[in-house]
Amino acid sequence: MTSHQLSYCCFLIQLLKAFLPCSAATAAGKAPAIIVFGDSTVDAGNNNDIPTVFKANFPPYGRDFDGGVATGRFSNGRLVTDFLSEALGLPSSVPAYLDSGYTTEELARACGVTFASAGTGLDDLTAQIASVIPLSQQLEYFKEYKEKLKVVHGEDVAKEIITEALYVFSIGTNDFIINYFALPLRPAAYSTSGYVAYLVGLAIVAVREAYELGARRVLFAGLTPLGCLPSARTLNLLTPGRCNEENNHAALAFNAGLEEAMRKLNDELAGARVAYSDVYSVVCSILSNPSDYVL
Repeated sequence: MTSHQLSYCCFLIQLLKAFLPCSAATAAGKAPAIIVFGDSTVDAGNNNDIPTVFKANFPPYGRDFDGGVATGRFSNGRLVTDFLSEALGLPSSVPAYLDSGYTTEELARACGVTFASAGTGLDDLTAQIASVIPLSQQLEYFKEYKEKLKVVHGEDVAKEIITEALYVFSIGTNDFIINYFALPLRPAAYSTSGYVAYLVGLAIVAVREAYELGARRVLFAGLTPLGCLPSARTLNLLTPGRCNEENNHAALAFNAGLEEAMRKLNDELAGARVAYSDVYSVVCSILSNPSDYVL
């Protein structure tokens, strides 16, 4: 696990302590499952068997995972959502929905699932560019998953799992780095602020759809400093090796819009708890004070 993942995970776990209320249906206030939507930050291997170059089922990925297996996670080991699952008293890893190694019953009893697909975004065009699973299809897979829960657990227990589960969205990075800042189509139609507003609108639609499907505890992670990603630094021709501030400003604008949108949804959606997770400041702290995060 990298220091970046560790501090991100610690931050989200602290947030969860306040986020998850006690419930008669969940011992000690723990969720019965974690259900995940998003991109490579939370993809556990859904891309392994689809025709895309966005794959991580080969070394050196997975070298620190159990058995040194490259599962399709874009990590040396487990993902943040795997650690969150363990922190909630659930299994130490969240399975990919399309993992053929799981039977329907095993998947339904796994206490969680991720529908995430590396390379995808809120904008369906982003998924088309990368030839991966769009968020709209991830929500369709969630509908299928609900039916599998009913078959295995019965309708009442399945409903309880869906209602009490923690839902995590981690998505949006690729909309900027492989779409808006890389190709001309979206910039021709939107200013940066206009595209940010478009993406925030899509995030709202996704959370509302998850809510209509039964989600009541939703955590939506913001973006990291996009301009400080290794790829952004490499492609920064004006100041090689330095963070791209234009990209960072876009991430900050998106995060501000997303935070406000999640706050409003929290107020509007009856019986729901919707929260925004500030990842940007955590990563900035690592970049500014790297020695504080040496393991």
